[in-house]
Amino acid sequence: MIGNLKPLEIVLIIVVILLLFGAKKLPDMARSLGKSARILKSEAKAMKKDDDKSAPVAEQTADTTAQQPAAPRTIQAFPGDVAGARPVNEPNRTTQS
Repeated sequence: MIGNLKPLEIVLIIVVILLLFGAKKLPDMARSLGKSARILKSEAKAMKKDDDKSAPVAEQTADTTAQQPAAPRTIQAFPGDVAGARPVNEPNRTTQS
């Protein structure tokens, strides 16, 4: 967009901005924008560090669950029925090509 603007048009836009916001407010606005950018950057770094710390923990829990045998599933006749519960014979899940 700037490539299509002529130098006179750019100067006119700058003058309009100065008239709207005033010369006194522009440095404050730029300072505020800089602070916001620094805060955003630091928060993004903190989130990235948190993700790096949580990734090994997730891998460890996946490893421990893979090592523990799954508890046998049971069928109950009705909720709370302990005497009538029996194990389920589940078919082995093998893939056939």
